[in-house]
Amino acid sequence: MTVGECTLLRSLLDEAGTVVLCCHQNPDGDALGSMLALGEVLRQLGKDVVMVAPDQYPDYLQWLPNSEKIVRYDKRKDYVDTLLKVCDLVICLDFNTPSRTDDMAEALCASPAKKVLIDHHPGPDIDAVLTISRPEASSTSELVFRVVWQLGLFEQQGRHFAVPVYTGMMTDTGGFTYNSSDPDIYYIISQLLTKHIDKDKIYRNVYHNYSENRLRLVGHVLCHNLVVDAPRHAAYYALTRQDLKRFHFIKGDAEGLVNMPLQIKGLKLSISLREDSDKDNLVWVSLRSVDQFPCNEVAARFFNGGGHLNASGGRLYCSIPEAIETVKKAIDAFADVLSK
Repeated sequence: MTVGECTLLRSLLDEAGTVVLCCHQNPDGDALGSMLALGEVLRQLGKDVVMVAPDQYPDYLQWLPNSEKIVRYDKRKDYVDTLLKVCDLVICLDFNTPSRTDDMAEALCASPAKKVLIDHHPGPDIDAVLTISRPEASSTSELVFRVVWQLGLFEQQGRHFAVPVYTGMMTDTGGFTYNSSDPDIYYIISQLLTKHIDKDKIYRNVYHNYSENRLRLVGHVLCHNLVVDAPRHAAYYALTRQDLKRFHFIKGDAEGLVNMPLQIKGLKLSISLREDSDKDNLVWVSLRSVDQFPCNEVAARFFNGGGHLNASGGRLYCSIPEAIETVKKAIDAFADVLSK
């Protein structure tokens, strides 16, 4: 933060009694990590803190400290709507536009409370009195660490702060395998380790904590669903509702799967299509890339989405066969760059 941002945030926190923290729909490790970590700090400051997620978060993150305190908007809409009308401050974490909170967007925008945005996605579009937007950061959890550090509040923090921050940084960099070359990241990790976190156990809790069904789903996708366009260094796969039912899919079972095709030598782009479990003609899209190939441009142009250079997402309102045709068009459109 700049000096001015730090001063303004101090003032906003000093004035606030009730603070709502919120994250994006389909919350991932960074969304939950940044929210849980900041929630811990604000409770220590004596604030009445409510953490809100738009919907369900994955099973593999339910071990995070204080995750049981998260209120789901899809389960307690009336309560959250009322809270957003009367709270003093709303802090938006890990999303850049209200639409990413899905059904909560209207109530969020209508809230008379002052808003703060802390995020690392490009193009912030939230009516906030303070916007801390750093697209170059590895994660929003990293930004939360930096905010807490600059406010002089790190020393009194413990594991309930350090664990979610580390988890968010780790998951948003694929275990520090992309968007993680800034030396400051490893200084931050060294400081988190002073809080006696077990980083190896955190890794196991996230990446080695799936069901047998998840493992069989991965095998099925790689064997039967994966399509590799070798000349253009791209790959894609589709998960249909039938696939999800066959392997007893639960939220989080597809996490990390889109990264696996990038293990193929020379591959630059991997695209995942997943049919929504409940809604017809809704397909969730995840994209991953390596080096300087801009999967966020692909997401924005073809999949109603966006994100980071090497990790992006979007959605399509169509059938799986139609979505596959859109993927083919996207690969065609970027063929010259992919083929280099």
